[in-house]
Amino acid sequence: MKGAAGDGAAEEGTAGDGAKGEKKSSGKGGGLRESVLLVVSGVVAALLLNMFVIQSFDIPSESMENTLKRDDKVIVNKLHGETERGDVVVFTGWRDEYTIKRVIAVGGDTVKCCDAQGRITVNGVPLDEKPYLHPDDFPSGDKFEKVVPKGRLWVMGDHRSASADSRAHEEQEGEGTISEDQVIGRAFAIYWPFSRATVLSTPDTLARTFANTR
Repeated sequence: MKGAAGDGAAEEGTAGDGAKGEKKSSGKGGGLRESVLLVVSGVVAALLLNMFVIQSFDIPSESMENTLKRDDKVIVNKLHGETERGDVVVFTGWRDEYTIKRVIAVGGDTVKCCDAQGRITVNGVPLDEKPYLHPDDFPSGDKFEKVVPKGRLWVMGDHRSASADSRAHEEQEGEGTISEDQVIGRAFAIYWPFSRATVLSTPDTLARTFANTR
């Protein structure tokens, strides 16, 4: 049937060279328009995804080692929903720069450093931070005790001695905390370099139900 249809078209084309030429020209033009439309649609879809759904970020410093290393590339989910303890979030930082830290406490929590064993506590519950804390570091060299206001977050880097986080901004509005509205999204995966590609999960110590919840 394909051959017959082709033969018929060829026969119609013999009625005049002009008709045959017009059909070819029209076919090429239609194909070009379709290609351009596909490219434009792809670009628009990618821009919409980047604006509203996911975004790529480069890690600029060692403040989140060894979870995230300098020059790692992460994918951030911008539709992540409510920010939870343990989330690694990208937010507009204290100097209006993109910053990435781990959420340690949320609105209503009391976060403190440190207990008799040198551990940070949230609502009196000590955190076992070994799985994500830099192996040569400690929970905090600075003592603090804060009640996190509603709608705000207490954030810290995993490499505590190399991180200018909530502890370093206690004199500013929110006493070091950041507003949930400043959060751009939750980093959920490292995608480059490929050798370090992994999904970022919530540590067990921060995934528990704490006494004071929102």
